[in-house]
Amino acid sequence: MKPRVRLDLFFTDEADARSLMEFTKGLLEKAVSVNEGEINEEIAFCELELCGHDEGLPCQILERVEVKTA
Repeated sequence: MKPRVRLDLFFTDEADARSLMEFTKGLLEKAVSVNEGEINEEIAFCELELCGHDEGLPCQILERVEVKTA
C-alpha cells in the first residue's frame, strides 16, 4: 500500500491556485505512479483548471503535469 493525497480546492484568486500548483510540482519527483503499463494504471499528476460549474460551464484545463515514468 502507498499513502495517497487527493485535493480538490477552489480559490477566488488564480495566483493562490498557481502557488499551490508550483508547490505540488516540487513534490512530483518523489511521487510514483501505480501499476504502470497495466490496465489499472494510475498516473500521479497535478492539474490546474478554471472551473465553470458555478456558471453551468465545463472546466478548462490550464496546466497538467504528470509524474515521469522510468
